[in-house]
Amino acid sequence: MSGERGMSSSDERLALRLVRGEETALGELYDRFAPLVHGLALRVLDDQDAAEQLTRDVFARVWTDPGHWHPGQGTLRSWLGRLTHRQAVERLREDCTDERRIAARSAAASAHHAVASLPDPLREAIAPGHHDGRTYRDTARRLGIGESAAKHRMRLGLQLVAGELAAGRDGDDTCDDLRSGARGTAGGGTRPEPVPAAGRPGP
Repeated sequence: MSGERGMSSSDERLALRLVRGEETALGELYDRFAPLVHGLALRVLDDQDAAEQLTRDVFARVWTDPGHWHPGQGTLRSWLGRLTHRQAVERLREDCTDERRIAARSAAASAHHAVASLPDPLREAIAPGHHDGRTYRDTARRLGIGESAAKHRMRLGLQLVAGELAAGRDGDDTCDDLRSGARGTAGGGTRPEPVPAAGRPGP
């Protein structure tokens, strides 16, 4: 629990700095979450150039209107994952009309993100390729922990994955909110252009 509170506090501080227009906050956000955003985009789009462009677009949207995230939506990591997933699926639909293919890529990317977002001990217990067809006894032996601990980790991990996937379905309006909010900041003001750090693509 203390770890979750610490993460929430860290997310809130970073989000507040983004709202204030601090360019260094955008850099920190990018450094922390660009691998997640790019990896998720690539799983859906299966195109390196398209994934890189979508990654830039996602961070540009957050910079333009950062006030849409709040702690009740989960961690920044989870929120960015849902935002990226929705944007990637929309981008895929521009070039692909096969809904079964779109649905398959979408589901696979969502599941991968949900598992990857787990704390290390839980992810190790249910990571694909390790838990399929295995009992909690097998997991306990593999991880070198007690059977009760293995059972607890597997159950909790699967519950959190299910919750993350459900949150993703419930949060499908995230990008719509961002699009409407990105038309202008409160009071009609505009945000300054961020200055990309060396080696970091700017939005």
